Amino acid sequence: MTTRIRTLVADDEPIARARMLSLLTDEPDIEVIGECATGPEAMSAIERTSPDLVFLDIQMPQIDGLTLARTLGRTMPAVVFVTAYDEYALGAFEVHALDYLLKPYSADRFKSALVHARQHLGARQKSGSHPPAYERRDRLVIKSSGRIYFVRTRDIDWCEANGNYVRLHVGAQTHLVRGTMSHIESQLDQAQFVRIHRSTIVNVDRIQELQSSFGGEYVVLLRDKTRLTLSRGYRETLQDRLGKTL
Repeated sequence: MTTRIRTLVADDEPIARARMLSLLTDEPDIEVIGECATGPEAMSAIERTSPDLVFLDIQMPQIDGLTLARTLGRTMPAVVFVTAYDEYALGAFEVHALDYLLKPYSADRFKSALVHARQHLGARQKSGSHPPAYERRDRLVIKSSGRIYFVRTRDIDWCEANGNYVRLHVGAQTHLVRGTMSHIESQLDQAQFVRIHRSTIVNVDRIQELQSSFGGEYVVLLRDKTRLTLSRGYRETLQDRLGKTL
């Protein structure tokens, strides 16, 4: 028997709600349990009905979608944000949104968001777990030159400090993210990424070998032949991660 996904639709525009409801009607595993036109209505409905999934407009009257998600914290269900503005994408993924639908979206794009939601909810049901208040991201959202890029964290080779930014090295590409090294480090899986210098974080899967250098420092050689410095202050951390003494 197919598990029903109890779904709430929240958007202050009646036409926008009607379109989402119409698209959801074609999905046999979706049970629409309500629709809301304001932030307080959405918050009350979420607390009262505990939906599995919410399609939530960001610019809602009285309480916007991002504030609502931050306020509910751990009790916030899986959420797909819907908005006409792309500048909220970073904030959306900071509250662990499953997807970000930019109006006007196609029926195929809407269905793609549903596929992602099904996969997420199915995995959570199998594990019997609920999302933590703060969790490592499996992707970062980067705005650059008017475009939004989605970078899977596992694809990042290494990161370096660059003034008020962090430069992410992803294969042949680089991306600048505004923020500190500590903030970026907090978003990455500690089992996969390790700080080797105050200005450098590296994906341990990319390390090919370590070469001794001067003054107790080492050179970390990556598989693409990039050479990075391992400072003495971070040597013990890397030893613990690699399971061997340097």
